[in-house]
Amino acid sequence: MIRCRLYRDGTLEDERAFDPSVISAAKEAGERVWLDVTEPSEEELRQLQETFGLHPLSIEDSSRWGQRSKIEFYPDYIFLVVHGLKLDDADELIDSEVHLFAGQRFYVITVRREPLFDFVQAAQRLRSERDVPHEGVGFQLYLLLDEIVDGYLDTVERLEDLSDDIEDRVFAEEGGEDVQEEIFRLKRKIVKFRRLAQPMREVVDLIQESPGMVSAELVPYYRDVQDHLIRCVEFIDNIRDLLTSALESRLAQVSNRLNVVMKQLSGWAAIILIPTLIAGIYGMNFRNMPELDWRFGYPTALGTMAVMAFLLYRVFKKRDWL
Repeated sequence: MIRCRLYRDGTLEDERAFDPSVISAAKEAGERVWLDVTEPSEEELRQLQETFGLHPLSIEDSSRWGQRSKIEFYPDYIFLVVHGLKLDDADELIDSEVHLFAGQRFYVITVRREPLFDFVQAAQRLRSERDVPHEGVGFQLYLLLDEIVDGYLDTVERLEDLSDDIEDRVFAEEGGEDVQEEIFRLKRKIVKFRRLAQPMREVVDLIQESPGMVSAELVPYYRDVQDHLIRCVEFIDNIRDLLTSALESRLAQVSNRLNVVMKQLSGWAAIILIPTLIAGIYGMNFRNMPELDWRFGYPTALGTMAVMAFLLYRVFKKRDWL
């Protein structure tokens, strides 16, 4: 489905279904166009290619999903692949890939598929903000990128909270047996987030180097987006380091607990060893064993077993082995 929004001087003039004749009329009237395309078919992509003169390679790229963030420059427009990232109610990372075509003076096309990234805030800001340069599509492109990157900040904040919760559980007395698995799951989300967000820095850098797209008045806006991206990457690296430390601490705790168990087993084995040794000696049934005919041999053997076991117990208990 293709929705067409027509803007004049930053004001939304009309919103209707896609019609090539409307696009031609808007271009002649000096209006700007925002086409929002959701779940496009091959026929709809072909119509966009014919209407705006898009290069076949960019149309081919827009028909494939699962790409890294990137920017490609064509003579009359730029093509971007960006990723909107957020956590759902179950704290699972949702990747909403968005493809954008931006003509220097005329149009912006956003191509979205499920899970859809919602540009409601960008549309509202485009209608409400007046004290900004509205010539060309550079400001509109900034609003779209800014909303995506602001979502990164919200996601990083939530990931930071999850990391703090795991860290508290690691050092709690009863951290739970599944905390190690949760660390691995969260680290997997962190790695995925960084893999998708990191290339956005290069995208914003290259857009700023495009004078036809970003005017001098818009440079501070794009620098703000770049600053947010740098903060996101730094925060996500810090979270990854904290999770690595938490995992190492968890493994050290498991190793320490194993050592405690081994000490306890060794202590009890040593306590049992003395009675077993004595019983083994007098259980050999040799004929020439004087103690076998001794009247007090049996109670003496039992007493020796008990005394030695008690002494070893006291020694191990004092050394905190039991």
